[in-house]
Amino acid sequence: MDTVDELRDSLVQASFTVIAVLSRVAAEQDLSLTQLRMLGILRDREPAMAELATYLGLERSTVSGLIDRAVQRGLVRKTSDAADGRSVRVSLTAEARRMETGVIAQIGDLLAPMTDRLNSSDQKRLSALLAKLLDH
Repeated sequence: MDTVDELRDSLVQASFTVIAVLSRVAAEQDLSLTQLRMLGILRDREPAMAELATYLGLERSTVSGLIDRAVQRGLVRKTSDAADGRSVRVSLTAEARRMETGVIAQIGDLLAPMTDRLNSSDQKRLSALLAKLLDH
């Protein structure tokens, strides 16, 4: 295997491990992986539903149902966009913010067997390299 193939293989293997952790945490919170992804996206933004659909890579109608179920659970709220009254913005509720702390801690605990293998310098370097990879 050449270097590029090894890199791709390592990225895929790492993603499988991360997805397994996220799936486990989501299930323990009675969420789907997609719902967990949505809540993660909403941590630092209040997108319009169309923007959220783009972030998730889903059709708007699918996201609409996803949002409606999250509203029923008290995890998100919908508000009219001040600039465009036809557009609906989505944000986390206080209940979701309370859940967030535990979820983040649990993800950290489950990823620790991987991340703890790296010293502080390697962790910073990997974080910087991943940020560079993900910078679109």
